[in-house]
Amino acid sequence: MTQRDKSLAKRASFGSRRRDPSIIDRDPFIIDVDEHTFQKDVLDASQEHLVMVDFWADWCPPCKALTPVLERIAHDFGGRFLLAKVEVDENMRLAGHYKLRGFPTILFFWQGEQIAHFAGYKPVHTVRELVESLLDGIEVAG
Repeated sequence: MTQRDKSLAKRASFGSRRRDPSIIDRDPFIIDVDEHTFQKDVLDASQEHLVMVDFWADWCPPCKALTPVLERIAHDFGGRFLLAKVEVDENMRLAGHYKLRGFPTILFFWQGEQIAHFAGYKPVHTVRELVESLLDGIEVAG
C-alpha cells in the first residue's frame, strides 16, 4: 500500500463528518505531503502559489472538525492556493522542524517562507477571511 493509499484509508476512517476522501483525486488543489515531498510540494510550489499546510493527526478531534473547512475553502478558491496535508504521526520530523506543539496547526507559505499560521479549530468565515487577506497581499505585492 502506497503512502497516498494509507493516507486516503485513514481519511476514510474519519466518519461522516468528513467528505468523501475520493474528492482529493478529483481536486488538484488538495494534496498529501510528507517529509520527502515537502520541499518540492510546499516550499518550491510556494514560489508561484500560496500554500496552506495542514498539520493534522488521526486521533485529533479538532483536526477532524477543521478538515472539511479547509478542503471546502481550497475547493471554493479554485486553485488560487494549494492545500497541502501533512499527517504528523508519520511526519514527526516536519512537525518538529516547525516546532509544532498542538494540532491542528496551519502554516502558510509564500516564496519559500512561512508568512502566517494558526492553531486549533477556526470557523469557515475566519479561515476564509485570512486566506483572502493573504491572497490580496500577495497579489498586490506580485
